Amino acid sequence: QVQLVESGGDLVQPGGSLRLSCAVSGRTSEYLAIGWFRQAPGKDREGVSCINSSDGSTYYFDSVKGRFTISRDNAKNTVYLQMDNLKPEDTGVYYCAADFGAFPLGRLVRLCVSGDMDYWGKGTPVTVSS
Repeated sequence: QVQLVESGGDLVQPGGSLRLSCAVSGRTSEYLAIGWFRQAPGKDREGVSCINSSDGSTYYFDSVKGRFTISRDNAKNTVYLQMDNLKPEDTGVYYCAADFGAFPLGRLVRLCVSGDMDYWGKGTPVTVSS
């Protein structure tokens, strides 16, 4: 079992920055893929970024490439999402998700694109508005 708790969501102006955190507890010694996903009001959930907690390999969706950075601190069992140059279309509830297993980059990408992860947090809201 894995428990995920997101934090860091807030109201921010366009062009601003936020850092989201995902605290991971439970089977943290296992190989994990951690992903960030978001859902805007009235829209389907979409992927943001994923990371392999073992080797640090990452994947970003086109909508956030060059603006968002995913990272992990295994000593703190925490995954971060640094979000810069935020746009109104980044508004939504941001969820952290996890899955166990070995995730070479190709498999990480397929997992991230499908969003088919076993464990999910409750989300943290991000609003980008002037």
